[in-house]
Order: sequence, then structure tokens, then C-alpha cells
Amino acid sequence: MNNFEIRELPGKGRAMIATKNFAKDEVIFEEEPFVSRQFSWNVAYGYAACDHCMRPLETVLENVRRLASDPKVEVPLLQHDPTAQWVAQFTQCPRCKVRYCSEDCLMEAQKRYHRVACMGAFHSDDTHPINVLNETWKKMHYPPETGSIMLIVRLMALYQQSTKKEEFLEQLQSFQSLIVNREQKIYHKMLGENFEQQMEQLYLAFCNAFTGEEFSIFKTPDAFKTLMAILGTNSQGIATSVLSQWVAKVSDLPLTDSEKEQLDTVIDGLYAKVGEFAGEFLNNEGSGLYLLQSKINHSCVPNACSTFPYSNDIVVLKALAPIQQGEEICISYLDECMLERSRHSRHKVLRENYVFICQCPKCRAQASDPDETSEDDDDDDEMDDYDDDDDMN
Repeated sequence: MNNFEIRELPGKGRAMIATKNFAKDEVIFEEEPFVSRQFSWNVAYGYAACDHCMRPLETVLENVRRLASDPKVEVPLLQHDPTAQWVAQFTQCPRCKVRYCSEDCLMEAQKRYHRVACMGAFHSDDTHPINVLNETWKKMHYPPETGSIMLIVRLMALYQQSTKKEEFLEQLQSFQSLIVNREQKIYHKMLGENFEQQMEQLYLAFCNAFTGEEFSIFKTPDAFKTLMAILGTNSQGIATSVLSQWVAKVSDLPLTDSEKEQLDTVIDGLYAKVGEFAGEFLNNEGSGLYLLQSKINHSCVPNACSTFPYSNDIVVLKALAPIQQGEEICISYLDECMLERSRHSRHKVLRENYVFICQCPKCRAQASDPDETSEDDDDDDEMDDYDDDDDMN
């Protein structure tokens, strides 16, 4: 039985409400994604992850040496490598050679989408329409990545292989919370100043990749825009890292103060090495759509957070503070640094990325604060585009 319910709140819309009390750090729910996919450039740069669940497919030593571009760098305490428990299970599709962390993931992928998604020998063929679509996207959306057209490709495979297509469409439609006149803002943010031309190029490449009659419901211009809007506003970022897992494990070892100090020095040195070459791009990165998690509203004073403790695409929602029965469960769509910025700055990011105006307690309390960003004119123009009935979280 769920310990929450999805309810319509007057003047706010859909919300997740607690039906019991939650203590701080208590797990509210765990959820597998409706669909997930590694980012396109992340794959291109050799970040090795299971094609189904995004679990890392490298040992910590392989990971550090690749990130540092140094085959001689050493990592101590390899007996605590978190991949050691599953490295022997790594497998691949016999036809296209796509890699998985286990037979279970391979079988689940085959059951849900990979029977139709498998490209066989064409997996590395640059002229294959799916690869052309992916390359078209990559030329428009460079790192740091916030989404991937390949998530939509996997959605199409899920739909094609589904034996319950009406149920699939109902679930997909549950992510659709935008109206057409707001979608332009999302595309502009995702694709830049030339978004209209780029959207047309993407649309043509998409239509060329999915020629079957069964895809016709997705191939109208408006349907494709809706898919892109879902990608832009509902997808949850996913990051997995064998290095961070190793750090967490060795940091919990029962060491003396002197040994802990030495270990901290080693860890700092490893991060410095990988940072010199890889910069901030240390993780396997991708995104997913989550039926439950996507229904949680934003607050600048969140009482819950989404975590990925298993180093795969399973999201775990945990309470950041005690939550009372009947209270709305909220997460932050912003990172910790952005949450500390001014109301004006927070609203700018939320409007650009999620197309709503936050009315959480913190924002209401700061309503009279002066604007503190340097882009006031642009923001004022943008605010004029909003109607009084725009979504407010």
C-alpha cells in the first residue's frame, strides 16, 4: 500500500500528498523508470554503462585511468571496488554487441524493447537512420547534456514492442503537462537561438527513422513537439559512478585517524588527476521518465529528495525533514547552489527550464526582495508572456 496519494490541489494542480507521517531520511518510495537512456555524448566519450539500467561497466581502476587519461595511475584498496561483485556478470547482446551489467538486464531489455530496437550489424553504421537522428541531435546539443533524442528512440521501441499499446499511451500522456504555447520556450532552451530550424531538422530525421504506419500517431509536427516537451521538462537526470561508490565504501572503513588522513590525501589526488583531463564530467550520465517521481512538485524548501543509491536508474525518494500526514511532498528541481540564490534568480531558471512560477513558502516570503540578477529586462519580457492561469508550484 502506498504511503502517499496523487491529488488535485485547488489553484495548484496535481500534487503528491503524504498519507502517513515520515521521519527524516525515511524512504518514501523506490521506482524503476518508465524509460531511461544514457546521454548521447556520454556514450560517445566512452563512459561505460549498462544499456538498460546504467550501472557502471568499469572497474574503479579502469574508470580512473580513463578519466585521467593515464594508464599508470594506481588506486589502492581495490578489494573494495564496488564493481567486483558484478564484473563477472557483464554480458552483451549477441547481435549488436550492446553491453549489459547482467543477464537479467539483457533479458529485461529484450522483453520490453530490445527485440525491435536491436540494430544488429547496423549498430555502428553511420548511415542508419537511427544513427543519423542521434548525430543530428548531438550537433545541436553539446555537453553539459540535459537530455537525449535517444530517450525518445527508446520510447518508440517500447511502444512498438508493447502488447498493451493503449496502456502505454495513457502512461505516456500522464507526462504531458504543457500546452502548445509554452513549448516554444522549452525548445528555445534545449536547442538555442536556431531552434526553429533545428527542430525541423530533428523532425525530419525522426520521421525518416520511424517509417512504419504504427508510428504515425507520433509523426505529426504537434505530436513530435509534445515528445520533445516531455523530454525537456519531465526527464530526471541520472548519474552513476564507480569512483564515487568506491570512495563511499573506503571512507566507511574502520581506520585510524592517521590512516583516514592518508586515504583522504589519496582520494583528493585521484580527483585532482581525473579533474585535469575530464573536468566536471566524471559520471555516466543519462535521463529517465518516472511515472511517480514526475508527479512531485517543486519547492525551494523541499521536504524530500531523489537519490540513486544503487548506482543504477532506480530512483529512491527520501524525506529531507519530517513530513506530516496530509502534507505535500515536494522536491527541488534546482541544485543546492541555485537554491541559495535570490528569488529572482531561482524564478528565472524555473521559468526557462520548467515553465512555471514558483509560489512555495520561501518564494512568497521573499516576494518583496529586490531583483538581483543582471538580466532584468529579459526576465520582464519573459514574464509578460505568462497568463494568469499559468502553472504555479
